[in-house]
Amino acid sequence: MQLRTTDIPESQIHTILSNPRRTRALRHLYLAGGTITVNELSHLIAEHETGESPPPKNVRESVYISLHQTHLPKLHDLGVVEYDRETKQIKLKQKARDVDLYMEVVTRHGITWSEFYQGLGILSLLAILASLLSVPGISAIDPLLLTSGFLALFAVVTLYQLWTNRWFYLSTSG
Repeated sequence: MQLRTTDIPESQIHTILSNPRRTRALRHLYLAGGTITVNELSHLIAEHETGESPPPKNVRESVYISLHQTHLPKLHDLGVVEYDRETKQIKLKQKARDVDLYMEVVTRHGITWSEFYQGLGILSLLAILASLLSVPGISAIDPLLLTSGFLALFAVVTLYQLWTNRWFYLSTSG
């Protein structure tokens, strides 16, 4: 039973994500809020590939050319991005959601959101258990208060994640 349907065939999504430069391009587009220029994108990818800031000019140019000639047209043809060759603007489209389902979102601290939520869940469980077992220091906090605090923390973190990925949820382009 398939719960989600996508407009892009799974094999095409895997083809898109099989190239590290395309994957980085999509990731930087997500982080930029869904719109960026080819020049800005090539700079960010070149920085990532070389670890240098600013990246060497020859690497920036190489990235720019490969994005302009190969990767962005492919993503445009599949309906994942809108790429205007004249203005050099790139914008994520609705179909980018299909690809995003296959990309694990990584926080700015280098861990995935699922790892973060798992860690927060384990921490909250251990804290509540410690309170119930009268562990010194933690037992002074009412387990109901701890539970409420961790639920509030989950809510705040979830809102933060929704805000940082707002393009994904608010995008209306088709």
